[in-house]
Amino acid sequence: MSLDVSDPGHGHSPAAWTAVIIMLVAFTVGTTAFFFSVAWLVWASLGLLFVGIIAGYAMAKFGYGVADMAVDPHGH
Repeated sequence: MSLDVSDPGHGHSPAAWTAVIIMLVAFTVGTTAFFFSVAWLVWASLGLLFVGIIAGYAMAKFGYGVADMAVDPHGH
């Protein structure tokens, strides 16, 4: 199997990881809050979801995205 150097890495970047972790926390908190009927926390977790999206986008624009990473073939 050969490594295609034009492959962007499928999100293996600090920006992608940060966005996914923030959004995963938002979904976890929101689901738990929904289960316990805490409406304000459900809405706060929705806000945190948007924070994750914005953080990932901003980090990508500041050079931490897939497009700005050097290609690092692992040789597998």
